[in-house]
Amino acid sequence: MKPPRKFFEPLAIGAPAPFRELPVRVERMIHFVPAHLEKVRAKAAEMARQVDVLLGNLEDAIPADAKEAARAGFIEMVQKNDFGGTGLWTRINALNSPWALDDITQIVGAVGQKLDVMMLPKVEGAWDIAYLDQLLAQLETRHGITKPILIHAILETAEGVKNVEAIATASPRMHGMSLGPADLAASRAMKTTRVGGGHPEYRVLADADASGGTRAAYQQDLWHYTVAKMVDACASAGIKAFYGPFGDIADSAACEVQFRNAFLMGCAGAWSLHPSQIDIAKRVFSPDPKEVAFAKKILEAMPDGAGVAMIDGKMQDDATWKQAKVIVDLAKQVAAKDAGYAQTYGFEKAA
Repeated sequence: MKPPRKFFEPLAIGAPAPFRELPVRVERMIHFVPAHLEKVRAKAAEMARQVDVLLGNLEDAIPADAKEAARAGFIEMVQKNDFGGTGLWTRINALNSPWALDDITQIVGAVGQKLDVMMLPKVEGAWDIAYLDQLLAQLETRHGITKPILIHAILETAEGVKNVEAIATASPRMHGMSLGPADLAASRAMKTTRVGGGHPEYRVLADADASGGTRAAYQQDLWHYTVAKMVDACASAGIKAFYGPFGDIADSAACEVQFRNAFLMGCAGAWSLHPSQIDIAKRVFSPDPKEVAFAKKILEAMPDGAGVAMIDGKMQDDATWKQAKVIVDLAKQVAAKDAGYAQTYGFEKAA
């Protein structure tokens, strides 16, 4: 493990200094764009106005014979458009693939100054982050990039989940992590073909009673343990946790419930694979206006977080003050990006 003074040193002479804190951004949804499809790329500028993060996808869902076209298409899309305040990400291919090195070198060389985050799939340990960290520093130096490109890891193997804490603290470039449920299910030999969400057979039964009637069954969340472990690792490292994909595009109700569970557990956002999931993520990962209003009451009654107050019949103390501050701080960030939410929350001046 690097000593503290070395941890924040650039890994190449002339590379930009790493961030000490993550840039403050609202990232309720990471919207995936299949970069090999010209008709989709043509809508990139319009899509960027609707989402918090626009991600050019080069990995899963891109056919092997379209990998190079996806890379070239992403570069072209970025060069042709100004994305304003929308985050610009790309998901490269896995480090053990034949495309990863060209993904990294060509994208940084062509559009590195615009790129905010590089998403790395199938991360198994800190060693994967260390490799990409060093390479990005060298490329930033070569191409005169003036701000560090951050790294976002996908947890989609059992090894990665086992090493989640080391991954979270592997580099000051770490932006956060996402759950990758499909590959993780395969890695664990889980018996499901679903991409995220629950499973009707993963349940518990209520105790039988003397009447012998039908016993109530309650579906459980296959991903609760992993999401909780990821959230703890990210929160302790000062980075962000995200729910990944919800594959059943047609089931918007189940998607919303899964996203909300992740939000309540501490996730900052989720992936949107289809335009229909954008509004779901925007709604879910923006604090509820009633919660914001109540949280504001707590902060107003206890400005310094000290003491005890009774608000609407509920006791508040320093612990609930901290909870309220999390809600209000997020609401202010959302309000600064979204004028509609600024009005709803009563933060018009923040917009």
